[in-house]
Amino acid sequence: MGDKRKLQTEIERTLKKVQEGVEIFDGIWNKVYESDNANQKEKFESDLKKEIKKLQRYRDQIKTWSANSDIKDKKQLLDARKLIEREMERFKVCERETKTKAFSKEGLGQQAKTDPKERARGETREWLNHTVDELNTQIDMFEAEMEGLAVKKGKTRPPRLTHLEESVARHKEHVLRLEQMLRLVDNDVIQPEEVMDVKEFVDDYLDRNQEDPDDFVDVDELYESLGIDLIKAGEDLGTLTSSDRGRFDLKNPGVPGAPIPDSGAPTAAAVTPPAAP
Repeated sequence: MGDKRKLQTEIERTLKKVQEGVEIFDGIWNKVYESDNANQKEKFESDLKKEIKKLQRYRDQIKTWSANSDIKDKKQLLDARKLIEREMERFKVCERETKTKAFSKEGLGQQAKTDPKERARGETREWLNHTVDELNTQIDMFEAEMEGLAVKKGKTRPPRLTHLEESVARHKEHVLRLEQMLRLVDNDVIQPEEVMDVKEFVDDYLDRNQEDPDDFVDVDELYESLGIDLIKAGEDLGTLTSSDRGRFDLKNPGVPGAPIPDSGAPTAAAVTPPAAP
């Protein structure tokens, strides 16, 4: 009983620190966006980063407690975790804006000299990385909610739990595909304009996956125009370069001519007939 009371006291203390940390974070956030002084703004952004790291440590502890079967009522833990994850998402926005402004200042004078192809690749990479971050944030939120819906013995499984499990699985499949696309773009196997062919649909999925989940059941169908399923066939696309593109028909994966024959197996043309006696 003493250990449980001690644990409860520690939880209450941490939840109080979370609330205080969120208030401090919100105060610094306002200062970041209200300040016109570049040096002050930089200092506030640094302070914001320190606060979010504190909140992330509390979140890690809360996740551990959420998995503890001795703690029956986990609603406060779940609420605190969602609160921290909301602030994490806000920090990502601030960090992204800061980096964008830094790049803008440094590159403004050289933008005209920048290779349009490289600029397009950079924008594509930024969108892919941002979308992966957004999906992972949603996965964290779904998993936090799933912990609160854990089925107890003898109880009926809530439909919401099944829905969240399916959402997490689908999100992870999208993350896998987007990371594959990022490697392909980096290695010049596919071009930015080809990635943009699926951007509208992926953005739509990101916005509406919980409102209209039935519209997004088939993940493979969305990406098949790029032939990303080649990775599932066992190719390490992280090592492919533009010269490898001829090995595959990326627009029609699986059709004859996609993979080239194994270089170790001789073709009919390569076999020299034995000399006549």
